[in-house]
Amino acid sequence: MNGIDTFFHTQPPTALRPLLGQTVLAVEDSRFACEAVRLVCLRSGARIRRADCLKSARKHLKVYRPSVLLVDMGLPDGTGAELIAELADASPRIAVILAISGDPSLEDAAIQSGADAFLAKPLQSLAAFQAQVLAHLPRDQQPKGPRALGSDEISPDAVAFQDDLAHAREALVTGAAGYVAQFVLGIARCAADSGLAGAAERLGCAPENPEAVARMEAILQDRLGQRMAI
Repeated sequence: MNGIDTFFHTQPPTALRPLLGQTVLAVEDSRFACEAVRLVCLRSGARIRRADCLKSARKHLKVYRPSVLLVDMGLPDGTGAELIAELADASPRIAVILAISGDPSLEDAAIQSGADAFLAKPLQSLAAFQAQVLAHLPRDQQPKGPRALGSDEISPDAVAFQDDLAHAREALVTGAAGYVAQFVLGIARCAADSGLAGAAERLGCAPENPEAVARMEAILQDRLGQRMAI
């Protein structure tokens, strides 16, 4: 641990920065969704590191131990439930393990795997994020005294959304239609793009259907040609 890390980890939390001293590992393949996580962590006082797949997360965890783990339920090389189950049974256990997904039907699977709580995408409420983390942190790591609940909403950078669209298009070309359907559904809900979400749902129901694949390819190309305001 270097001097900056030592300084950071010894700072007590405050009412305005209730997660000061905490480090979050976000296991998230979407840059757009991760940007929202980065913003809530920044405003809460927490540091953030990112892994974009299970392999990267496991490699990271061999040398580094976060205090909060945030795991997307759909990843390019497996499900978030796999990693959650591994770490929920580990000793010592990471203090807070949260699952996140754009598909609310995955909440039960996340909790059964051992997650402390489930966050639905889009992650927009700073207060909701802080509340979920603080509810599971040890009491000696929580801010003392009353804490005002912020009403801030998070708005990630649209450039990250465009990067996610490009990633989805590349994955679709490789034949990973099932993964693309889940990935696109999450970013579509984050961006409040009902047309894109509908295409993702149809592809998810029939990932082998050429028409569904072609429609997804067309709508991705269309969105990549636009400058979206989010």
